[in-house]
Amino acid sequence: MISKEDRTRHLRTYLFGYPIAHSLAPLLHSTLFDAQNTPWSYTLVESVDKSDFLPKLKASDCIGSAVTMPHKVSFMTECDRITDDARVIGAINTVFLRKDPKTGKTLYIGTNTDSIGVREAFLQNFPGVLSQSRGKPAMVIGGGGACRSAIYALWKWLGASEIYLVNRLDTEVDAIKQSFKTTLPECKIKHISSLEQVQGLEPPVAVVGTVPDIPPTQPGEILARKIVEAILGLQPKAFVLEMCYHPNPDTEFFRLAVKFGCQVIPGTEAMIHQGIAQQVLWLEKPLEKIPDAEAKRVIGLEVAKHSQ
Repeated sequence: MISKEDRTRHLRTYLFGYPIAHSLAPLLHSTLFDAQNTPWSYTLVESVDKSDFLPKLKASDCIGSAVTMPHKVSFMTECDRITDDARVIGAINTVFLRKDPKTGKTLYIGTNTDSIGVREAFLQNFPGVLSQSRGKPAMVIGGGGACRSAIYALWKWLGASEIYLVNRLDTEVDAIKQSFKTTLPECKIKHISSLEQVQGLEPPVAVVGTVPDIPPTQPGEILARKIVEAILGLQPKAFVLEMCYHPNPDTEFFRLAVKFGCQVIPGTEAMIHQGIAQQVLWLEKPLEKIPDAEAKRVIGLEVAKHSQ
């Protein structure tokens, strides 16, 4: 769908969500566009109302968009098609455009690159992780949208034998298990809801934290933290991705995982790689043609400002 001329004229991409003023995505995508000499823009549309965004998405100069909370589920109905990854996860974070080969109509396709971000964060930062993660348990902490993408990535691409799920609310875990039972029935999800369950548990090789950096105060939160500590204390030590990086990547969970001897990477790694996956779709370029070194440098500098 993208012509050679399209790469040299001003086209628009967006991030639709609320609240998003703190997002690093504009910096990431503008850096990636600049590195490819592509005069495209990436603009925030901060709103809870889809009617504020749909005219922009359907405009002739729009080539695609990112979609974040609270629209990741509800915006699926605005897409002409949904990819299998997004269907299984139950949410989208990206809209890209393609022509229907039969009718020539522009199709708005929803997909989910968050799971690709999780996958690439592990593969790019932990050489050889696949040889250790295949056929072994993994763990996800949390019960929101990021949790679903992490479960999918760990199961599909890192070869986890089952996913331990630790969360403050049993109802969220039940909803996630029921969702995956419908869309990916072969995925084994085990709710770890007590310290007694940790005894004799096979240690997870890959761990993803998906909760905000807020000290636990409620009984469910305190218990979940104790369970996580007990599992991180198992041998051998896990490879850990801490998805929370705002306002500071040096979260309590990040420090906790380091304290227990785990190798830990910040969520900016997943954020960068999910953004690169979006550019692959918008620009219709192979992954190896998307230069990521400058983007990683710029994002690293920006994050460092908030870590001081």
